[in-house]
Amino acid sequence: MSPAPRPWPKALRLSKDRKSLAIAFDDGASFDLSAEYLRVMTGSAQDRGHGAGPRPPIPGKAQVAVLDIQPIGAYAVRLVFDDGHDSGLYSWDLLYDLGARREVHWRGYVEGLSAAGQSRT
Repeated sequence: MSPAPRPWPKALRLSKDRKSLAIAFDDGASFDLSAEYLRVMTGSAQDRGHGAGPRPPIPGKAQVAVLDIQPIGAYAVRLVFDDGHDSGLYSWDLLYDLGARREVHWRGYVEGLSAAGQSRT
C-alpha cells in the first residue's frame, strides 16, 4: 500500500497590501495566512533558536509585510519580509500545516509572547 499523496499547491497569491498570502492546494484546502503569522512561524534557525527546546517568541511583527516570494526548487518558497528577514524557507508541507493548524500555532505564539512579557506590536 503506497502512502497518500501529499497536497500540492495550485495557487499562491500575495495580497495587494502585502499583508497576507493566499495558498490553494490540490486537495481542495485553501488558506489565507497573514504576513505576521508567517513571519513569526519562520523555519529560520536564526529566529527559532539553534538549540533544542521551545522556540523563543518573535515580538513586534504585527505590521510586517511580505516584499517578495522566491521559489526554492519545487518544494518551497523563501519569503522576504520588510523587516529584513529572508532566511526562512517555507516548504509546501509547512505552509499546509500552518494553514491547517493555524489556531493551535497562533495560540501557542500568543501565549509565549505573554509569558515572556512581550507584545505583537
